[in-house]
Amino acid sequence: MEKLILIKYGELTTKKGNRSVFIRLLVKNINALLKGMDYHIKYDRVRMYIESSNIDVITEKLKNVFGIHSIVNCYKVNTNVEEITSSVVDILKNISFKTFKIDTNRADKSFPIPSMEFSRMIGGAVLKNIPSKVDVHHPDLLVKIEIRSDATYIYTDEIKGLGGYPVGIQGTGLLMLSGGIDSPVAGYLALKRGIDLECLYFESPPHTSVEAKNKVIKLASIINSYSGNIKVNVVPFTKLQEAIYKNVPDSYIITIMRRMMYRIAERVVLKKHLKVIVNGESVGQVASQTLTSMMVINNVTNLPVIRPVACLDKLEIIDIAKKINTYETSILPYEDCCTIFLPKHPVINPVLEKCLEYEQTFDYETLIQECVDNIEVISNFEEKKSDLL
Repeated sequence: MEKLILIKYGELTTKKGNRSVFIRLLVKNINALLKGMDYHIKYDRVRMYIESSNIDVITEKLKNVFGIHSIVNCYKVNTNVEEITSSVVDILKNISFKTFKIDTNRADKSFPIPSMEFSRMIGGAVLKNIPSKVDVHHPDLLVKIEIRSDATYIYTDEIKGLGGYPVGIQGTGLLMLSGGIDSPVAGYLALKRGIDLECLYFESPPHTSVEAKNKVIKLASIINSYSGNIKVNVVPFTKLQEAIYKNVPDSYIITIMRRMMYRIAERVVLKKHLKVIVNGESVGQVASQTLTSMMVINNVTNLPVIRPVACLDKLEIIDIAKKINTYETSILPYEDCCTIFLPKHPVINPVLEKCLEYEQTFDYETLIQECVDNIEVISNFEEKKSDLL
């Protein structure tokens, strides 16, 4: 009887002819995560198996991998009635329970005993050897037996995975990452749909602090635990932001600033051959996120823009932020570009023609190119942990 990890794919099984592409990328992502560890992976179209002497450690790591429906620590035995029966009894002798249920999945139809009949046989053996009762509705312990062509797999615990698609299956997007609550959650949800990420952060020293920058890098490092590939592109935004502040009416400062950010994001996407812009905008949450504002701001780019939290309310977003461990970092009191020059009464229904008029009052094209040309790229978050908040 051999103990190993069984992985169920979940949503990947809906991909029919493309399923193998998704599974191979999932294997690649797991290999990258487990680099340096002692393990061996085998897989087919419905299951993946990982053999290792570090099952508990690997199980914890797999909890952060998108594309996995569930993770099971199971026992592999030869497919014959006597060995399956004795193995189930031996496994259950080490578990405390009063009631149980046997659930057999006879995937290998050449096995001669039907699933329900076999479950009754194994249940009878358990009752003879362990003081207990059968409860098919609400058992203390559910014992699953998967009879497959290569072997039989027995398990009692199933850990829910993150689901979604393997990171990278959809290519890479550019996440506009601020220090707030919403954008890290948007990044997490984009990763779940298979979009790998680079991040774009706008810093404006001396108006924004080193602590604000480190806060964003720490948020990126947390999100990176679900990817492993994330970089942060830090945009020197001071000169452009000051030009906006000097030349644009107070109520339109945020609208024009967001239009400039989108222009910069578009250039970075095209320069790096990325696929999409991702951000944490939530409909109606602030002045720049009314539908009119989104339309006017989005007017500067033809690239697709994905807003994963667009239709979530703030409490729903906070719940996810707490689940992925970004919340406590996001609420640290360090201002970013979007808050330092925040007007008292920002326009909530901006007019496109006015934006075009205000933008003609200064040479934003030169300033944008200067921003793009001087981007600082940060990765290797593990090396920077001691410098972060």
